[in-house]
Amino acid sequence: MASLVEKTLFKSLFSFFLLVLLFSDTVFSSRKTFDQRKPCKHFSYYFHDILYDGDNVANATSAAIVSPPGLGNFKFGKFVIFDGPITMDKNYLSEPVARAQGFYFYDMKMDFNAWFCYTLVFNSTQHKGTLNIMGADLMMEPTRDLSVVGGTGDFFMARGIATFVTDIFQGAKYFRVKMDVKLYEC
Repeated sequence: MASLVEKTLFKSLFSFFLLVLLFSDTVFSSRKTFDQRKPCKHFSYYFHDILYDGDNVANATSAAIVSPPGLGNFKFGKFVIFDGPITMDKNYLSEPVARAQGFYFYDMKMDFNAWFCYTLVFNSTQHKGTLNIMGADLMMEPTRDLSVVGGTGDFFMARGIATFVTDIFQGAKYFRVKMDVKLYEC
């Protein structure tokens, strides 16, 4: 009699766990599919960077906080923080649509290469929220892709690509980069 009760209990528990497994999220994973060829959001911005040189406190948007001497001709080890305007056009004095806040550092001894990690902070009538972008900027390449790894507000959990194209480079003092941002998960 005891073995019949044990068998019935075992069957009931087994059936219960099978139903739980069957209806759980691990089995019925409803992942959102996305078309890699067609972004759900696409926009282009210009990032302006004016490096502090000791005389331009009012206009500087970035500052080197570590700059070790004697590590080669490619700024290896230099670490820069920034808070620069993001505009819709090439004019630095245009109304900013966002601010780029973060850092980059030069991480290659044999060529110019930087690694960026920053947040685009939007606070306008068009967009509110942030986009988080990071990745290697291989400066000698005509275009470079950095990853959009998340966001908040209008860009909650966004993922995609930010393609960099150097628009102008004026030595160590000023550069402007066109960012073509394509979001594939919105």
